[in-house]
Amino acid sequence: MSDTVSTIQVEVAYAQPQQQRIIALSVPAGTTALEAVQCSGIAAEFPQIDPLTASMGIFSRLLDGRSQPLPKDCVLEEGDRVEIYRPLLIDPKQARLRRAARRE
Repeated sequence: MSDTVSTIQVEVAYAQPQQQRIIALSVPAGTTALEAVQCSGIAAEFPQIDPLTASMGIFSRLLDGRSQPLPKDCVLEEGDRVEIYRPLLIDPKQARLRRAARRE
């Protein structure tokens, strides 16, 4: 029997309007999305990121605890890309109302 732990390749991504960062990682099989973000060190580059409270997704699927598991419970698979989402600047409903008001 082998004592080696199998690893998988994943990516952690964060984007701002002027700067994007994708970090490729080799992590042990069974690593969660939250653990991958913490291992990536991306919070050191972008101090505004709090891995414990940030919204995350995998390939645009929000890890919300409803249709997908929460980041702390989502076990990654080979090739997954964990995306860290920025908070919305304006509520989408408010944005639509403003656009409609400008058209009148």
